[in-house]
Amino acid sequence: MRALIEDDNINYEYIIRYLRDSIPERQGLLKEMEEFAHTYSVPISQPESIRFIEVLLKIKPAEKILEVGTAIGYSAIIMAKASGGEVTTIELSDDAYRKANEFISRSDVAGKINVIHGDANEVLPDLEGSFDFIFVDAAKGQYNDFLPHCMRLLKKGGVLVSDNILYKGMTATDELLTHRKITIVKRLRSYIETLKESKELSTAIIPIGDGIALSFKEV
Repeated sequence: MRALIEDDNINYEYIIRYLRDSIPERQGLLKEMEEFAHTYSVPISQPESIRFIEVLLKIKPAEKILEVGTAIGYSAIIMAKASGGEVTTIELSDDAYRKANEFISRSDVAGKINVIHGDANEVLPDLEGSFDFIFVDAAKGQYNDFLPHCMRLLKKGGVLVSDNILYKGMTATDELLTHRKITIVKRLRSYIETLKESKELSTAIIPIGDGIALSFKEV
């Protein structure tokens, strides 16, 4: 399992292997979830990406976390454990929603995670309150649509993490761009430009996994 290198990773294989060798192997339920995701081709956060988020949440704990894109609940469980806070997570797929609830119910943080079943574009406008940390890992072409809602919900001093931002390297160079991904890549490039030009955010692009945008809300 640890030897698996996804085809959407932007780094050289020897770097990926070195990074993953530095990460303690998951045990118990989380390991089972990794194996399930591998067997059934369910996209979950790559080891080095979720490890980055996990350590970030230990450095800057969050009482309330919002996740856009639950999948099977893998990252939600890790974030709840790392922060000790409450996680609200949104999932569109019926199958993923059911499986996420199954896995989460077996975790020791089940009482801290609320999975909302629905389209994030419909759920986000109705969400109230504020969040210390927001993790966006859903449909990549819709990140620009999610952003205004995330900005409304994110506290001053809060952190926004956007995953798969370099999208197999295609965001960074047309040399890797395939015709069927043109629209997604254009939208991701626009999203990065919006983050960069925002007067409310300070953003850094981290070249691990499939690329992470780490943004701090200044005002």
